[in-house]
Amino acid sequence: MILLLAVLAGLLSGLLRAQLRKRAYQSFPLRLAWLVLAAIAAQWLIFSFPATRASLSGIVVRWIFVLSQLALLIFAWANRKTPGFWLLGAGLLLNLTVIALNGGLMPITPETVQWLRPDAPAGSWQIGERLGFGKDIVLPREETVLWFLSDRFRSFSRLSYRVAFSLGDVFIALGAFWLLWAMGGPAREQPLKEKNHVPDQLPTLQ
Repeated sequence: MILLLAVLAGLLSGLLRAQLRKRAYQSFPLRLAWLVLAAIAAQWLIFSFPATRASLSGIVVRWIFVLSQLALLIFAWANRKTPGFWLLGAGLLLNLTVIALNGGLMPITPETVQWLRPDAPAGSWQIGERLGFGKDIVLPREETVLWFLSDRFRSFSRLSYRVAFSLGDVFIALGAFWLLWAMGGPAREQPLKEKNHVPDQLPTLQ
């Protein structure tokens, strides 16, 4: 949810910035973009697609999740010179670190699970187990490695849809906002031709 809000805010502010300055809203050329598609597809299979999320073993889900996060981190590194990607990369690295150190899933405390699901029936989740078909594993704070990087932040309680998110998610959201806002900035200059570039047409001798 936090990423969706950041994307919407960044897109609207970038478009407004371009409109006010009478510029075109231009995207940046990105390298290894196929890694993003591969990571999204992998996470959809293990978390959302009914035919696979229930049939894949826990160890397979954890390995696919870690590898998909690694793919996103490689994508961020390949585009580190693009606005916002240092924040995106930092957030992905923080998330990957806490996920890898806690068995391949994002840790979340029992207290946060109770806050997320106050009406959940008894026995619907267990400490030390994966939370439903999602990306989280329920762990007490004292048993979590690098607890401060886990899904410990909470959305406003008054919202009908509650979410928990990590510090890494905050960095990713800020990076996405920065990227989309920067697209409404000045036009990017074309790369200069190399000094040894041979002109298309040689001057005609008189």
